[in-house]
Amino acid sequence: MKIIDLLNDETLSLSFEVFPPKTESAFDSVKEATEEIAKLRPSFMSVTYGAGGGTSQYTLNICKNIKELYNVPSLAHLTCVSSNRETVHEKIKAIQAAGIENVMALRGDIPAHLLDADRSDWAYHHAIELVRELKESGADFCIGGACYPEIHPESPDQKSDIQHLKEKVDAGCEFLTTQMFFDNNLLYNFLYKIRQAGILVPIVPGIMPITNANQVERAITLSGSFMPQRFKSLVDKFGNDPDAMKQAGIAYATDQIIDLYANGISHVHVYSMNKPDVARQIQANLSDILGK
Repeated sequence: MKIIDLLNDETLSLSFEVFPPKTESAFDSVKEATEEIAKLRPSFMSVTYGAGGGTSQYTLNICKNIKELYNVPSLAHLTCVSSNRETVHEKIKAIQAAGIENVMALRGDIPAHLLDADRSDWAYHHAIELVRELKESGADFCIGGACYPEIHPESPDQKSDIQHLKEKVDAGCEFLTTQMFFDNNLLYNFLYKIRQAGILVPIVPGIMPITNANQVERAITLSGSFMPQRFKSLVDKFGNDPDAMKQAGIAYATDQIIDLYANGISHVHVYSMNKPDVARQIQANLSDILGK
C-alpha cells in the first residue's frame, strides 16, 4: 500500500520508525524488536538507511519482513550522498524486487572522513537530485522527503530553506516527514509558512520520545532542535533517574501528539528507536483517541 493513500485519509494514525542493524550478528535482535513494533499495527513503519548505504540490504530485509508477516506498509529510506548513479540504480532495482512501494529520498549525512573532501564531481549533492532520479527511473514508488520545522542546519535562512523544499516537492515528493521538534508552535508556524509558499503535500510531524538524558545532546547536535524550558525542566528533574526519565519522556511525547491531533494534524510519526516498550506505551496512552 502506498503511504500517500494513508495520508489522504483524515482518520487519526500513528506510525513508527526503526533502524536496521549495523552488523549481521545483530540482525536477529533487531528483527525481533521491529516485529514487536509491527505487532502494534501502526499505519506504516519506516526503516532507516545507514551512512554510505552500509546497511541497505538489512533495510530491505526489515521492510520486507514487516510487510509480509504483519501486512504493515513499509517505507524504505534511501540516501544518495557520496554514491554514484550506478549504485543508486542498483538500490532502486533491489527495492522494487523486494516489493516495497514507498521510498524516503534523503541526501544522508556526509561521512566524517569526507567532510573536507572535494565534492564537485559527486553525482548527488542534495536530495532533490535523488527524487528526480527516482521519478526518471520509471519505478512506481510513492516518494517521501524530509523537512525541518526550524531550519536545515546548512541553510542560511528559513526562506531559502522553504524555497528548496518547494523545489523538492515539485520534483516529485508526495509527502514530507519532519525532523524532530519539541515545541509544537514551531511546527504550526512552519506549516503556515510552507502553505503560503505553495507546498501543499501532506506533512507528517516526527516526534522523538526522549527517554534518557543522553539523547538530549544528540538531538540538538543532529537537528539543532530548540528545547523549550518546560522540556529542560523535565530533564533537569528526572535526568538522573532512568525509570523516571523514561516515563516523563514518554508522557511529554504523548502530550505533543495529543496537541497535534487536537489541532488538526491527522498523522504522526514516532522515532521509536527500536524500542517496542516505548512504542507500545505511547500507543496505549492514545488508545481511545486512536480507537485501538
